[in-house]
Amino acid sequence: MTSSTLSVQLYTVRDHVAADLPQTLERLARIGFTRVEPYDFVARADELARSLTEHGLTAPTAHAPLLSTDQDAVLTAAKRLGIETVIDPYIPAEFWQDAASVRETAEKLNAAAKKAAVYGIRVGYHNHDWEISSRIEGVTALEYLAAHLDPEVVLEVDTYWAAVGGEDVLALLQRLGGRVVALHVKDGPRSKNNKEQVAVGSGSMPVDEIIAATDGLLHVVELDDFNGEIFDAVADSHAYLTK
Repeated sequence: MTSSTLSVQLYTVRDHVAADLPQTLERLARIGFTRVEPYDFVARADELARSLTEHGLTAPTAHAPLLSTDQDAVLTAAKRLGIETVIDPYIPAEFWQDAASVRETAEKLNAAAKKAAVYGIRVGYHNHDWEISSRIEGVTALEYLAAHLDPEVVLEVDTYWAAVGGEDVLALLQRLGGRVVALHVKDGPRSKNNKEQVAVGSGSMPVDEIIAATDGLLHVVELDDFNGEIFDAVADSHAYLTK
């Protein structure tokens, strides 16, 4: 894998981001990353823009709670930062238990996508485990969502949480097809204990097969948590994926 299809979710190093954003981005650039995926970026857009430029980084994707915040503020900041796709990262589990709720979420994402198009930005959604474990009309709730999305709305599949949710990740990706433009790549024992997550390539996820099946997509390294020095896990993940 080349650096052009590899990114890292800044939530992975959130404590460092909170303490010193420029230094954190410098460390990621030294590891070899050329792309990052910001979260909660509206309030720090100016500082983030300066730091991205200073360290030769871009942010093609970013996370923001589009369906529960000021969309124009998010999209204005995204435009400032050169973000191409804004991804809503979290809709609680209770909204994925019945068809009507999932259709309502699809309608909201479709509406957000129409607004984002005015800014030249694309809208997406990122899953956890509950969109996978919940079944709607015989399919995962995530697939039910996808069937009700406008063509412009995309998905970022978190491969780890898809596995925790009980799906064969490769089969799920094949079924979702071109709707998927990015993946969260993480590793561990496929448990809900975030502390058990490990550097990519060190756990039980079929990382090599996933990467081989998704050539050309953006692959975003993420650890929700880690029992150790987080930058070591990030560096080891980068080394594994670019070996």
